[in-house]
Amino acid sequence: MGDLAEPDLPEPWLRGTLAEVPPVQRAVLHALELAEEDMKRWCGGLTDGEINASPSGLPPVAFQLRHIARSLDRLLTYAEGRSLSAEQMAKLKSESAAGSSRDDVFAEFEAAIRNGSIRIRAFGNDSLEQVRNVGRRHLPTTVGGLLVHVAEHTQRHVGQAITTAKIVQVRRAVR
Repeated sequence: MGDLAEPDLPEPWLRGTLAEVPPVQRAVLHALELAEEDMKRWCGGLTDGEINASPSGLPPVAFQLRHIARSLDRLLTYAEGRSLSAEQMAKLKSESAAGSSRDDVFAEFEAAIRNGSIRIRAFGNDSLEQVRNVGRRHLPTTVGGLLVHVAEHTQRHVGQAITTAKIVQVRRAVR
């Protein structure tokens, strides 16, 4: 997804990129591109301690990065019509683990965005209405529903990470 965008550039969906990708998949890819840019811009300067900070009980930025990465993998696994593996379930249970380094969580996040982007491009328009089931309860949705959820879920957690990062940065400035 490249280097951090210049602040005066429009958001990815307004740059005229990915014209070769079908519209739904393009929108999801643009959301992931924006997520990566925003995380680098607002959270990239945090220290290891700050990325693990939990001001007022908020989930740390490290959790948000891991959760985005790992939920992206899980959601795309469902979209591909597969069940979650034991490894994916173990990673789900470890998302809240403390003490991660900034470099490690950003590397996991960036790798998940790259890998997820490849997987998203593999879906054709003809697959969007295919029925899929999610979770142990096999809740019904479609490939298109899962792809849209990838975008909105990622953006929701990016917003939470940015809010936490801003609080952490204010506390840094006060010290």
